[in-house]
Amino acid sequence: MEDNKLFSEFPPVPTEKWEEVINKDLKGADYEKKLVWRTIEGFKVKPYYRAEDLEGLEYLDANPGEMPYTRGKHVADNVWEVRQDIHVEDPKEANRIALDAVERGATSLGFCTKGIATVDDMATLLKGIYINAVSINFMCSKDYLSLLKLYVEYAKREGFDPKELCGSTDFDMFRYALNHGKFHRGEEGDLQAAKELVEYAHEALPKFRVLTVNGQLLHNAGSNIVQELGFSLAAANELVARLTDLGCKAHRVASRIQLSVGVGSTYFMEIAKIRAARLLWSKIVEQYKPECDCAYKLFINATTSRWNQSVYDPYVNMLRSTTEAMSSAVAGADSISVLPFDNAYKEADDFGYRIARNQQLLLKEESYLDKTVDPAAGSYYIENLTNEIARGAWEHFMKVEEAGGMCKALRAGLVQDEVEATAHQRDLDIATRKTTILGTNQYPNLLEKMGDKVGHEEKHCCCCCEQGDEVRVLKPYRGAEAFEQLRLQTERAARRPKVFLLTYGNLTMRKARSGFATNFFGVAGYEIIDNPGFATPEEGAKAALESGADVVVLCSSDDDYAELTKPVCDMLKGKVKSLVLAGFPKEMVETYKGYGIDEFIHVKTNVLECLTNFQKQLL
Repeated sequence: MEDNKLFSEFPPVPTEKWEEVINKDLKGADYEKKLVWRTIEGFKVKPYYRAEDLEGLEYLDANPGEMPYTRGKHVADNVWEVRQDIHVEDPKEANRIALDAVERGATSLGFCTKGIATVDDMATLLKGIYINAVSINFMCSKDYLSLLKLYVEYAKREGFDPKELCGSTDFDMFRYALNHGKFHRGEEGDLQAAKELVEYAHEALPKFRVLTVNGQLLHNAGSNIVQELGFSLAAANELVARLTDLGCKAHRVASRIQLSVGVGSTYFMEIAKIRAARLLWSKIVEQYKPECDCAYKLFINATTSRWNQSVYDPYVNMLRSTTEAMSSAVAGADSISVLPFDNAYKEADDFGYRIARNQQLLLKEESYLDKTVDPAAGSYYIENLTNEIARGAWEHFMKVEEAGGMCKALRAGLVQDEVEATAHQRDLDIATRKTTILGTNQYPNLLEKMGDKVGHEEKHCCCCCEQGDEVRVLKPYRGAEAFEQLRLQTERAARRPKVFLLTYGNLTMRKARSGFATNFFGVAGYEIIDNPGFATPEEGAKAALESGADVVVLCSSDDDYAELTKPVCDMLKGKVKSLVLAGFPKEMVETYKGYGIDEFIHVKTNVLECLTNFQKQLL
């Protein structure tokens, strides 16, 4: 065609040419160190991807609604359930919150509620809720079978057809074991309970998912993405394998499983994780030769990360959970639960619930993310991430299989060892600020006080159970907790430590290093006394003494430290609790220590460790 002449003027550029230009611009710098991202999952992410990177990915030929369901189950749209989880012990209060949630846009409700012993209790909990239009999800129960029987009895009494009702139970024998150190009824007893649930649901509640695999427990214990996905799928596979051995049909078990994942703030990787989950599940289920295609259609409930939440600067949690909800929606999660932004330090209230719901409603009503199926499809980057995550998760899946299955892997501590090792690396990255938690280990709000507001940690389970030693417990936590404890300790101390910034010499360097020092000590909640700059070292030292500071930080250039350090140390040594130098002039470190410098703070400092030592001195 005539128009094609345009393309001949812009011939395709091969990868080799792009690489030549990149290496030229790097001017000898190491390509791998400068441009390749090494993820905590253990694989490398290139700075760019091209069509050639998609070669060999067989699943790309499938459309939405087709095996292996990488692109999701939907064909016409990307609708998901807006789920709100309610952790309230009183059924009447839980009902009040639920009615408000449904009125304001929730289409799925999760109840973690005590006191449901009769059908009248169930009626109190669900009063006024059209359960044929809203998914009902039960959590935290000791006996899900009895609870479902009450639910069915209530539904029939109110004129609802149980066979048309949607929802789930949070029955997860593996999460229970990791939380409590033992299986609830013993391994075989839990499997028998799972079988009874599957059989009952098949007859009474065919649209209910009665088995849940909680990958979010692993996520909130500090796991990486491939560990969360690989171990979760191994748990799901064990359910199918063991229950089929007990006489259940594979498709009945597989279609009753709900995968509940935690979604973090690595936006594109979380999209890829959910897509990879569907891909791998299809490959696993295929081996059982199910009688119904429903077995392949994994239901995924995505919950925003608790691990990422912070007590300080809590409104940043809204930004975190918004990107997490976006990842979930773009990836085609079936239901999404956004945690209230202030969930880390107080009981959820109407405002927190409303903001959490509205984050999803805005993604639907304003951003139209529910209109397009798998918008990430075809992205060279995301398709490669999907493939890499699937490969990594499969390796972890196979480790569990080689160990004899999930039950044996938990008893051997295989899962706990791997997750705890990753959590340790995450903690180190936060401590050294390789990973930033805005408002907590970087860029703190120096005026913020949270000590009088903190009095609550999120409830993970409302049932009280004895702890066992059959399985090593895996504890969920938040990445920000260690830094928060330092700052809360400062707030509650009788006297708040003062840090005096003795700025001198080169304007650019003293401002840069005073800013660094402000940030460094600010995360512990210390009072920072900044200064525009002193004409002489003696003037700065005199002002430091008059301020009553506990810590004096020298802020200048490496060259200026040569004339600043000794006079200041001579005047202040023994008169303040600590003398600190901002920077690390390697060749002069020992000399400056001899003058009286106690500590050097710089970008490679383990901030958490350093501040912990200061707390011991100052509080």
